[in-house]
Amino acid sequence: MRYFTLSEFDSPDQPNSGEMMDPDFLSMLDEARDCAGIPFVITSGFRTVAHNKKLIKEGYSASRNSSHLLGLAADIYCTDSRSRFIILDALQEVGFTRIGIAPNFIHVDLDTNKPQHRIWVY
Repeated sequence: MRYFTLSEFDSPDQPNSGEMMDPDFLSMLDEARDCAGIPFVITSGFRTVAHNKKLIKEGYSASRNSSHLLGLAADIYCTDSRSRFIILDALQEVGFTRIGIAPNFIHVDLDTNKPQHRIWVY
């Protein structure tokens, strides 16, 4: 990877868990970062079951069958419309078809077991 380290994708409760990320997902995300030409700050990558349950309990919009649990998803910090457009454009350009948009992050995943060609808001 040119733009990321595996530790950026660690679940907060398990050091080195970024190593559980899917290599194809990371390759596509790295390519999207190159296309975008702006930094991607990862706020959530791999999640342990325990961390995902904690997020749900705390009221976050984490799914019980989150793609983060499989190493197939990441959340990218984003709070302004210009960066949001650039990131979304780059993600779609490299072939991502599952994207969620929140006020302060963009979720992207490569989970082929879920419906494709979807963009949703939180």
